[in-house]
Amino acid sequence: MSQATVYLNGTLIGFHDKPKELVEKIKERRRQGKISDKVNVGYYADTHALHVNSDKGRTRRPLIVVEDGEPTLTEEHLQKLDKGKMDWQDLLNKGIIEYLDAEEEETAYIARTREEASEEHNYLEVHPSLIMGNVGSFTVFPNHNASPRITMATSMLKQSIGLYQSNFNLRMDTQGYIGYYPQMPLVKSKQTKILGSDKRPAGENLVVAISPFDAYNIEDAIIMNKASIERGAARNIFCRTYSGEERRYPGGQKDRFELPDPEIQGYRGEEEYKYLDDDGIIQPETEVEGDNVLIGKTSPPRFLEEKGELSIIEESRRDDSITTRSNESGVVDVVMLTEASNGNKLVKVKVRSEQIPELGDKFSSRHGQKGVIGLIVPQRDLPFTANGTVPDLIMNPHAVPSRMTVGHIMELLGGKLASMEGRTINATAFEGENYEDLEQGLKDQGFNPRGEEVLYNGKTGEEIKAQIFMGVIYYQKLKHLVSKKIHARGRGPVQMLTRQPTEGRVRKGGLRFGEMERDTLIGHGTSMLLLERLLKESDAAEELICKDCGEIAVRDRIRNKKFCPLCGSKNIEPVEISYAFKLLLDELKASTIRPKLNLTDKTM
Repeated sequence: MSQATVYLNGTLIGFHDKPKELVEKIKERRRQGKISDKVNVGYYADTHALHVNSDKGRTRRPLIVVEDGEPTLTEEHLQKLDKGKMDWQDLLNKGIIEYLDAEEEETAYIARTREEASEEHNYLEVHPSLIMGNVGSFTVFPNHNASPRITMATSMLKQSIGLYQSNFNLRMDTQGYIGYYPQMPLVKSKQTKILGSDKRPAGENLVVAISPFDAYNIEDAIIMNKASIERGAARNIFCRTYSGEERRYPGGQKDRFELPDPEIQGYRGEEEYKYLDDDGIIQPETEVEGDNVLIGKTSPPRFLEEKGELSIIEESRRDDSITTRSNESGVVDVVMLTEASNGNKLVKVKVRSEQIPELGDKFSSRHGQKGVIGLIVPQRDLPFTANGTVPDLIMNPHAVPSRMTVGHIMELLGGKLASMEGRTINATAFEGENYEDLEQGLKDQGFNPRGEEVLYNGKTGEEIKAQIFMGVIYYQKLKHLVSKKIHARGRGPVQMLTRQPTEGRVRKGGLRFGEMERDTLIGHGTSMLLLERLLKESDAAEELICKDCGEIAVRDRIRNKKFCPLCGSKNIEPVEISYAFKLLLDELKASTIRPKLNLTDKTM
């Protein structure tokens, strides 16, 4: 057998004839406490490489050591842990539990449950659900879902609106979303309580039907009950904090919070400052619209002034007030006056706005089933059951089969049973309540065990000739609100360098017309529309071109003459080109490359 290369923290340090024995010796000494328990080792037989890692920043997770097919953690240890005679550190010291990093875990054979453990296994999971991280542990029945959906669910959980902090009213975060009526989920995993998510939930238990509805929930769109929204479902507050500081400048000059004087440069007019007090700061509970002044502030001029008469420097100031964003409105929530770390006066103003669900707002279950509101329907037009239950939300049946989110269906059943029995359902990964028990529970409560209901058409009152799956499930409103995304522009600001529209919604920018959009217009042969989008609506500029030498000509406005600065010719023609192209020509000239434009007649 060839020698194995040995790496320490990624650096080659030597070779070894018996790598497997070396791995066993390192592990043995680690368990005896002779070397640090933070050392991890793994041997890769396919590459004959032995990796020893002891550096910082590795993600490691605890596993129970298995010897001769038996876990080293015995019933006796568990009893001592219960009575407080042992703790976690004792298990580590005795080598019963070890922390493995990704590299060592790759070479380990880990049993999921105690019953599974065999002589081939060398480790056992502390609990099967611990294969997922903290965020993944909040997903319910994850072992019944396809893995991409769990990944999506974990990323969307971070975007859900709830109580992000218990002291949100005292904080001055740049932005924050606070749910009005967050609820504890009826179906949850054990980790929900362990990690404290129960105290700060981020969603609501909704009655959900799985059915098409007048084609308004095609694809991933969802239908919402207008009465549910009016009762407060999925309603939230958005807070944004604006801040201003009295900065100091060289020469003793500084900013000032004040009501700006009409004489200063950039004065906005008396109407713009109507909400401000004499100190230039707005009062709490004032309603504000976009571009309203929150903090009146004046600054010294950007450049030093020249001396006026009698050699006295006349101080001219300019308006530098802090205003609300142009597309946001709300109510001033908190005004805070304090000092910055450098001793400057600092003012922070928090503005809150109520956000009621509207068409285009994004929602998601804990199974990666995301969708936006396609229609908000009055309750009288929605289908209803014989006992008068009307769904809060209707999702499309086609969203389930191809995505294989069986956990979503199980949560609907579990939520329905939890509502009737007044308890929470355990849906921890690999140990949650099974499907048969949920079915039996619904049967005992007088429901169809498969979760299907007979519904009646809200518009006609007729019975719908199909049974519709209906249950209770935890839905999250996500922070991707259509009011924060909607953007349109006719004309607006342009960049100084290229004269093309600015980029981004905040800067009132243009909508990007990319390569693929261009290809569609070329494919349809709509050449005038292509010209309009890429030139007329962007950076069209009329430039004078010399027909003799191909150089860009100039116009002498004083003498009202057009001529070529290179050859002196007066054979000049105006040509419409993109200003970005003219900029390219200028940059080529700066690189000592002379571009030449050859003009031909359009009729040729």
